[in-house]
Amino acid sequence: MANDSGPEVLRDSGGSQLFSLYDINRLPAAEKEAIYRSLLPERLLALIGEGGEVEVIAPDGLRFLRLLARRSPEERDPVFFLELCDTHHGQMELSFCTIADPDAPRFDVDLDLLGRDNLFATLGRNLAEELRAMEAGLFPNQTRRGLRMFGEFLPLLERFSAALGMQLIVAEPLSYDNAIRYEKYGFDYVVGKRLMQEIDAGFAPGGVLYRRLDGSTPFRRPGMEKSVQGRSWAIHDGILDEPWDEVRIYKTIGVHAGVSTFPGRER
Repeated sequence: MANDSGPEVLRDSGGSQLFSLYDINRLPAAEKEAIYRSLLPERLLALIGEGGEVEVIAPDGLRFLRLLARRSPEERDPVFFLELCDTHHGQMELSFCTIADPDAPRFDVDLDLLGRDNLFATLGRNLAEELRAMEAGLFPNQTRRGLRMFGEFLPLLERFSAALGMQLIVAEPLSYDNAIRYEKYGFDYVVGKRLMQEIDAGFAPGGVLYRRLDGSTPFRRPGMEKSVQGRSWAIHDGILDEPWDEVRIYKTIGVHAGVSTFPGRER
């Protein structure tokens, strides 16, 4: 990234300004990989060490990046997994990001009973593993405890996006707890704020969701309305009238929106 006495811009080795992932993906492999490595937090790089593996999947001709980091090629799961794409409207789309503790116990919530990928439980839930994960303090679809590193990654993504001339980062939270977490980091809603407010009202004492926490499943225990984790597992268990879907969020780079749709949470 180069700074010509004005806003920081991203340029290739020849000095031409870059405006998109498409532009970066046309560069020679070593050059684009060096650019994309700038998205990895320093603490992550220290964790994977010199023997770590960073894999960049950024095909020429596409507006797409998949970035993975492991401590060694033999490790089953990456410590860091990121998918980005950019839109024709000049926005960065944060499609997926996980940063997991490789030394933490693994919970096979992502696999069905035959060991096949269940695509975030859309092809069937592994209830025994989900219960183990929930009791260990994890959230839905979380296979390992996180490293609490998203707050270190997001500023790098903002800086990277701004250097491409972008003003917005957009995302689609895969679960209720994802949405609440994004709120913490300054995101607002394109679609879904009313749903989030209705969920909060529904879990309030006497609300329709509060009444459904009747102990009929381990994921609907009374008291789960008090925490993000409890609410998220209940929603994952189908406590809403409709499946969790169609929530879209955005962050204006450098701006914290100050949104909180669960202000009374205990944790």
